[in-house]
Amino acid sequence: MAFEVAKALAAPLDVLVVRKLGVPSQPELAFGAIGEGGVRVLNDSVMRHVRVSDSDIAEDEAAQRVELDRRVRRYRGDRPALQLAGRTVVIVDDGFATGSTARAACLVARARGAATVVLAAPIGAADTVTDLRNYADDVVCPGAPVYFHAVGQGYRNFDQTSDDEVCAALQCASRDFTQE
Repeated sequence: MAFEVAKALAAPLDVLVVRKLGVPSQPELAFGAIGEGGVRVLNDSVMRHVRVSDSDIAEDEAAQRVELDRRVRRYRGDRPALQLAGRTVVIVDDGFATGSTARAACLVARARGAATVVLAAPIGAADTVTDLRNYADDVVCPGAPVYFHAVGQGYRNFDQTSDDEVCAALQCASRDFTQE
């Protein structure tokens, strides 16, 4: 999705790598998220309703940091991250459930100097979309169904995007943007 948005805006494309921290008994339920540059957010609402020990947090964070670092190396290779200082940054997500990864991405962009942060996703929980307005200058989410269950409910095909697909999109966007 981000590739298509970047193409439509004639804007450069990069990744802000974040990773969900999942509840041990329900890994798809985020109790928080981590991001590049040491960013970490915890979801107080989820933490109040589930049992997550300090050791659970530390264990999952350590594992996710390894995966985050691997993805940064895989997706960017030798290419430096785009400079965000003073720029408007549009962060495109597949959807907002708890909002943990979106909050982490906003914090990464802000830490890298983004002047304006816009979050965009096709679907999200209405209360999460409202909360995300505290982290982003604007939130665009046309689908916030009354009965939100999961991000996948907004898709016919919600298969995981592979590393190869991400790398191909980044390479294609890099070529397209540098040729203009």
